[in-house]
Amino acid sequence: MLRHNAEAPVVRDTGDHILNPDMGPYARWEGPPRDAAVLIPIIEHGSEPMVILTVRTAHLSSHAGQIAFPGGKIDREDHGPAAAAIREAEEEIGLEPKAVRLIGELCPYLTGSGFRVVPVVAEVEPHQRLIPNPHEVDDVFEVPLSFLMDPANHQRQSRKWEGRDRYFYAMPFGERYIWGVTAGIIRSLYETVYR
Repeated sequence: MLRHNAEAPVVRDTGDHILNPDMGPYARWEGPPRDAAVLIPIIEHGSEPMVILTVRTAHLSSHAGQIAFPGGKIDREDHGPAAAAIREAEEEIGLEPKAVRLIGELCPYLTGSGFRVVPVVAEVEPHQRLIPNPHEVDDVFEVPLSFLMDPANHQRQSRKWEGRDRYFYAMPFGERYIWGVTAGIIRSLYETVYR
């Protein structure tokens, strides 16, 4: 499914600030970073591996309507990032923990809003019945891993933020617009596994 490098993992800086070095890792946040985790769930139905993504509900206070991985803040009760990511995936899309096989963790991704997000890569047993939690998720969909791991689909775009251009990755897929932190984490996965 994914190529695995048997050598020790290289710890490197990842985050929104890589494309925006003048803004610093936490451009819109003061204070210590908040720990969070997301699950990168990879599922294979037959011909090729797919990545499960969600569309956040429109009423959420942050990142409403955006495409995201299942995930959220790491609670005190969680036994690390993987436990938090699996718990959140169960809460958000009904993914049963017993259907998840952990592959590994990527380097933390630092966001401009003050989160230190640990992406947790996992293989998901096929034929899962995923049910979006209507309080958090509007839709669940899949994108071919091959599409996400093709650097030709990693567009570098920008928008004005506080009078300056702020750069980010975007990976439009049909009518789906994958961008920001989610696209940045996908780019980090590509750089970790395929470079």
